Amino acid sequence: MSKKEIEMKHLKDGLEQELQSIKQSISEARKSSATVVLDQTSVGRLSRMDALQQQAMAKGLIERLQTQELKVISALKRFDANVYGLCCQCEEELPLSDLEKDPTLLFCAGCRAERSTS
Repeated sequence: MSKKEIEMKHLKDGLEQELQSIKQSISEARKSSATVVLDQTSVGRLSRMDALQQQAMAKGLIERLQTQELKVISALKRFDANVYGLCCQCEEELPLSDLEKDPTLLFCAGCRAERSTS
């Protein structure tokens, strides 16, 4: 295997591990976001408010994790289609250093700049 193939395999393995970690985190966060049922006679108003706030924070976390999960799944699908590491707009090869920073990267620096100004 060439050095590039080894590096790409390392990135793919990292994405697969990240996907498993995200799935586990989503499962744990779902437990925290379950419906809050408190006996109003035995639990104070502040405790109820705190429980509701914790529930809302867990739901926000789930949304962020699901977004990241979709990015990772998309990157793995690009691996399977042999287009991982190519800019989705201009199809130029993405620098390995950029992929190491963000393995779910879709666009090269030039296309990202172009997209942010338009």
